[in-house]
Amino acid sequence: MTDTLPRPRAASPVVPTTTLTWAENRLMRDGVPTRLLSGSVHYFRIHPDQWRDRLQRVKDLGLNTVDTYVPWNFHQPRHDEAPDFTGWRDLERFLLIAADLGLDATVRPGPYICAEWSNGGLPVWLTARGIPLRSSDERFLAPVREWFSHLLPRIAALQAHVGGPVVAVQVENEFGSFGDDRSYPAAIARELRDQGITELLFTADGPTELMLDAGAVDGVLQGLTLGSRVGAARDLARTRRPDEPLLVAEYWNGWFDHWGHPHHVRGSANAAETLAAIVEDGGSVALYMAHGGTNFGLWAGANRVDGELRGTVTSYDSDAPIAEDGTLTEKFHAMREVLGATAPIVSLPPRMVAPQRVEVTVGAGLGEALASLAQAPRPVASTVAFEDLGQDSGMLLLSAEVMLPTGEIDLVFPRVADRAMVRVDGRPAGTVAESGTITVTGAGAPARVDVVIDNLGRVNYGWSLGERKGLLDPVLVQRRIVQKWQAASIDVAAADEATIARLGVPGEADAAGGATAVFHLPESADAHLALPGFARGFVWINGFLLGRYWEIGPQQTLYVPAPLLRAGANVVTVLELERRGTRIELRDRPELGPEEEYIEHF
Repeated sequence: MTDTLPRPRAASPVVPTTTLTWAENRLMRDGVPTRLLSGSVHYFRIHPDQWRDRLQRVKDLGLNTVDTYVPWNFHQPRHDEAPDFTGWRDLERFLLIAADLGLDATVRPGPYICAEWSNGGLPVWLTARGIPLRSSDERFLAPVREWFSHLLPRIAALQAHVGGPVVAVQVENEFGSFGDDRSYPAAIARELRDQGITELLFTADGPTELMLDAGAVDGVLQGLTLGSRVGAARDLARTRRPDEPLLVAEYWNGWFDHWGHPHHVRGSANAAETLAAIVEDGGSVALYMAHGGTNFGLWAGANRVDGELRGTVTSYDSDAPIAEDGTLTEKFHAMREVLGATAPIVSLPPRMVAPQRVEVTVGAGLGEALASLAQAPRPVASTVAFEDLGQDSGMLLLSAEVMLPTGEIDLVFPRVADRAMVRVDGRPAGTVAESGTITVTGAGAPARVDVVIDNLGRVNYGWSLGERKGLLDPVLVQRRIVQKWQAASIDVAAADEATIARLGVPGEADAAGGATAVFHLPESADAHLALPGFARGFVWINGFLLGRYWEIGPQQTLYVPAPLLRAGANVVTVLELERRGTRIELRDRPELGPEEEYIEHF
């Protein structure tokens, strides 16, 4: 489905107008009291052919506004290419669909967005420069200004006062929990104004003195982010800004998941009760998330928790009221009641595939599979980072001829970002997560050492933002440095159809490597893909990279949107890094793992 909607453009200069204002703790629209009842929906996490469906569900929930971030790295992954606003990246089309459904929009252009998105939305080509991030340093502001020169005119042309849906734009994102350069968010606010944004500006920070001290901007509406304790947040906000209305710019009615940890849920009654406390007395809210969507490809971020890197899973269901596959949940109906929605629900239940199991065909061994995906190797004097090769995500292959003394010997990996699979003379030797030692047996002769480094996701929040990936310190034989390597990028996300097909060509015997399966459908429909028996790797559907799977969970199925499937034959291709299974399964419901009740407090 393609939406052909008119795209307004700002014509001759007009008197700047702000549709939303505030006075005496009330948000006003053209002088009349109003509320923003918003839901976060990210166009970059939803197949474009499903944008209208998901936005209709937001309207059915009883919301009047849709809220979205804009990830810079999604639109401009390479500095030598202009930002892309076509196809899946067509922000304007997404906003115009919202308008066509009668929804307003708030836009959050960052440049930093967090969102559990890789690198917090900042491009790797920028963060690799070693400059002060999210600061008033001109080395950071200059590229932001250039990015905004491409982005902001598109948003400005869709502002409400010129007939579009955009009623508010956010200034940066939760800066108060990052740094104390107060001139930086103020500079972003000025840049928004200078490049044509005249509608309401707002910030978003946690409701603590610490966060509001650095994140709030004079003359900009102070928004809060929270999961509970609404009364305390309202009281704090009014001690600082007595005249402003309560705007909860993110209400965390659910939460995201990390690999190896439980699936976070929040009870419907509890979530609805907190929502009621927010909207009472004229409060405005944005449900984060109203519909979470999916971290397709390798866009999932990561967080450092007590020093441990935790990668975010492929699903971004977030226990939202509208589930990842579009199902209207119990939480949806509980929140709809709080919002007082009375209009009929017009959204239909998602159409799901009939469950089936399909045997896989074993393809190339892991070495052959990685070789087919890898770019031409280049000699390097020592270990390298992804950034040194201009690479964002995926894997990196480092190979060296290493003299190993006779007997047992330690290969030491002081700092790996994030996970290294080691082979010696073609045989698996072990795996290192972040740092570690592998003991191998030497024969007093050179041995080929291959190290495959897997990037499990770039940090999206906190002071570790922008940290490098790869072998960040030298590899040691006991205490001796291995110096001469061959380095090759394995850009899994960029693999073309022919390369993906080669993964399914049978080759050397190996526990890991490529595998394929073909299943047939009478018509396209939504599905949930399971890979029982497989351990860890990447999976494509008809040449599209769904994302990462990992048996440690919590997620055990990957959502497959109907637009990726077709009537007739459909091909699943797997790159398994540890242990291939024997079949894939199509299911009609998700399995997101063991649940843990979770409420983020401030």
